[in-house]
Amino acid sequence: MTITWRRLGESDFPQLRKWLLEPHVARWWNHETSPEAVARDFGPAARGEEPSEDFLVAVDANPVALVQRCWIADYPQYIGDLASQAEVPGQAMTLDYLIGDPQLTGRGLGTRIIQAIVEATWTDHPDAKSIIVPVHSANRASWRVLEKTGLHRYTEASLEPDNPIDDRLHFVYRIDRPASDYMAKLPL
Repeated sequence: MTITWRRLGESDFPQLRKWLLEPHVARWWNHETSPEAVARDFGPAARGEEPSEDFLVAVDANPVALVQRCWIADYPQYIGDLASQAEVPGQAMTLDYLIGDPQLTGRGLGTRIIQAIVEATWTDHPDAKSIIVPVHSANRASWRVLEKTGLHRYTEASLEPDNPIDDRLHFVYRIDRPASDYMAKLPL
C-alpha cells in the first residue's frame, strides 16, 4: 500500500462533498454540504489564500481521505480557546482528518495516514516542535487513531464542539518532535 497526498484543489470539491455527506463523516464534521458551502469553506486553502494545508490523501492512487494541517498560531480564536485550558507550546501544529469511504474505516488506514503525515510534518516544517489535536471525547475512533499513531492524551478541555448535539468535553492529544530529530538540526 502506497500512501501519497497533494494539496486539495478546487477540482476535488465534488469528491470532498461526497465524503462530507457520508453519515460517519457528517456526524463529526457537521459541515454544510452544498457545492457553494464546500467552495466557500475549502476554496481559500485550495487557492493558497489561507495558511491551512488541506491534503487529498490517496492510497495506491485512489483518493480516500482529507487531512488538514496548520500552525495553531495562525488561527487566533482557536489558540485562544485552547491555550486558556491546555499548554500550547510555541511552534505547535494541529491536524484534522477524515476517511471518506465508510468501507475503509476500522481497518488501520487512518493510523497509517496520520503516522505518515506526522512524520512528514517534522520534515516539511523544521520549526514545528509539536502537534496538538483536540478530539471530542465521544469520537473514540478518532482518538484511538491518535493513540495508535503515538500521540498521548495530555489533558482535557472544554471547547466548542463541531456538532451542536455534543457537549464541550474534548481530549487533547500531543506528540513532540523526536529528540533525535531536534538534536540533528542543532548547529555544530
